Amino acid sequence: MKINTLIQTADGSNTLFNERIGEHYHSKHGALQESKHVFIDAGLKYAESLFENEPITILEVGFGTGLNFLLTAAYATAQNIRVHYTGIEAYPLDVEELGSTGYNQYVPADIWQGLQQHYVPALSEKVLFNEQVVLEIPHTKLQDFKSGPNYNLIYFDAFSVQHQPELWSDEIIAQVCSYLKPGGIFVTYAITGKLKRALKSVGLSIEKLPGAPGKREMLRAIKC
Repeated sequence: MKINTLIQTADGSNTLFNERIGEHYHSKHGALQESKHVFIDAGLKYAESLFENEPITILEVGFGTGLNFLLTAAYATAQNIRVHYTGIEAYPLDVEELGSTGYNQYVPADIWQGLQQHYVPALSEKVLFNEQVVLEIPHTKLQDFKSGPNYNLIYFDAFSVQHQPELWSDEIIAQVCSYLKPGGIFVTYAITGKLKRALKSVGLSIEKLPGAPGKREMLRAIKC
């Protein structure tokens, strides 16, 4: 049974609509624009300014189509930044679905080919993606993922609270934030009063930023 349908978003880039969840993997207002705005500009570039001369360790909640990773790998490679990237994914797409997205047009050919080559191995082990980037995609539910405070940056890109409320509970937010190093950064496309309270309760300071097209605001938080 087919559960993902390819959809073109408002900026011309594609996303997938997940029939099981009932939601798109990326914003219908612009998949590429959202990924760049929220995770690269507000996340990776900000982390780059704070964590100089050390690898940036990234945890993504919801590897999905791989768009956030592709843009991260392309930026890190171009800027000669070392990145260790962990993308949790309970329901991995197959290689053909990744290929259907057309995201090859937004990154250098070697980055795209690298994902095609390393995606399946990364579901079971850590792989050297290239000289700058290490990739692993734990094939597990977030609730079952365990880590110490190992990450400089968290991309929280789960499906929305309306469709996946269990991933936005106070307990899960506390769990995820416990994986941040002191000074670590949490970024997400969403911003709600409940989420802000949950982050503050575990010692993060909150910053509201302009949202990607289609959203007025987004959230960035720093672990004190």
